[in-house]
Amino acid sequence: MFRKLLLALAMLAGMSSVAAAATAAVATGNVNLRAGPSTVYPVVTVVPVGARITTFGCVAGYSWCDISLGVYRGWVSANYIQVDYRGAPVVLTPVVAPRIGIVVVGYNRAYWDRHYVRYPWHHTWRYYPPAAAPRVNSFDRSVECANGACTATRSTTGIYGGSATHTRTCSGGECSATRELVGPRGNTTSRVRNCSRPDQSCSVTRTGPRGNSRTRLFNR
Repeated sequence: MFRKLLLALAMLAGMSSVAAAATAAVATGNVNLRAGPSTVYPVVTVVPVGARITTFGCVAGYSWCDISLGVYRGWVSANYIQVDYRGAPVVLTPVVAPRIGIVVVGYNRAYWDRHYVRYPWHHTWRYYPPAAAPRVNSFDRSVECANGACTATRSTTGIYGGSATHTRTCSGGECSATRELVGPRGNTTSRVRNCSRPDQSCSVTRTGPRGNSRTRLFNR
């Protein structure tokens, strides 16, 4: 009897943790609900734009998320998930997700068997590749505007030590964008793009890991 009581309490605790992890969301477009976190997996159903969905978690990197739509369960790209963040609707990103309590979850055969045993393609599990290991260690994005100018910055670090930074600044019809890549061994490359709306012209300068650079000019 005591063992049964402990088992019941453990089940209730597990149900509570699942419920706490669930986050209400809205689909931003018509999107296929997949049986796994990739477009190679079978389509379970179509999630219509504006549909209310529940998000249970995402793979590392927050690119694909585990959701439910009524009786259906599956995976969609995070680009199609809209959540409430600080009182405003926003698309789910790697920055927003952890801040609103969306956790990182795994994907395996147990998930497949739990939700798709009744589907005609259930026996095809062995034909699909395992979920890819995350290649991104961290991601950040920020936007700052002041005195008629805006600067947006995105930065990413890889699991092997490389990094990428993309900064774009616009003011008075002039925009510049700089992208810098640093490899795991310290090699760097960059691309600088400057565009002028009044002149309808742009220049792009690319610099390779050996310091060699090339500039291209063109009119739009």
